[in-house]
Amino acid sequence: MSELSIDINADLGESEESLATGTDYELMRYITSANVACGGHAGDENTMRRTLEAAREVNVAVGAHPGYPDRANFGRVESRLSPGEIEATVGDQIAALLKIADSTGVSVVHVKPHGALYHAANKSREIAEAIARAAKAINPQLIMVGQAGSSALQVWGSMGLRIAAEAFADRAYESDGTLRNRTLPGALLHDPARAAHQAVNIAVGHVVVTTDGGELSVSAGTICIHSDTPGSAAIAREVRRKLEGAGVLLRALSERHS
Repeated sequence: MSELSIDINADLGESEESLATGTDYELMRYITSANVACGGHAGDENTMRRTLEAAREVNVAVGAHPGYPDRANFGRVESRLSPGEIEATVGDQIAALLKIADSTGVSVVHVKPHGALYHAANKSREIAEAIARAAKAINPQLIMVGQAGSSALQVWGSMGLRIAAEAFADRAYESDGTLRNRTLPGALLHDPARAAHQAVNIAVGHVVVTTDGGELSVSAGTICIHSDTPGSAAIAREVRRKLEGAGVLLRALSERHS
């Protein structure tokens, strides 16, 4: 019987406040991989360094979390940047994180695009390729994280990069497999029990229940919890507890792909 395992990831280092209040540190206790904002939609040298040092202390794997360089909209509005401009900014952001990671003795093992860039890669092959070129030029061994079943994962795999399929514990799914728009009611799963139930369904049953009550097949190697979802640390704690209770081994992407 094959081992049942999954990674839990979270987007971190996205605000000085979450570091100051200890929210990021608390959340980090329950995850296995951290996606660190690296100067596009959020983050600066200080937040990157503090997040990397915290990840090192609790033995959490680290990845780059590049986004559209649009802090006003937190990278959640699609930009008109050309593929060449996207490649350049993504490369700059990954390089910025790697520079600090090298100085703190931390390895950067994966790349997960943020927000609108993440979703744009699913819709546009040119954008997916631009992101991949930026990552591959820096380190061809980087693991590319994208939504399970997405065209972006297919593109990245075809370009010779390692890939990890992602599903979400704290987001509602529509019947077509897309995430429910954040502007609509019920888009976020605030209740830790609901999020944990969805995580177990993903890891063990390989399904999610959609907003219309149907079931959607999902095959994922990592489950995301957004740090800016209210109560994210409580959600992560319950997700981890329920996954372990279901016999799921928690392993970072770096371990799953070693």
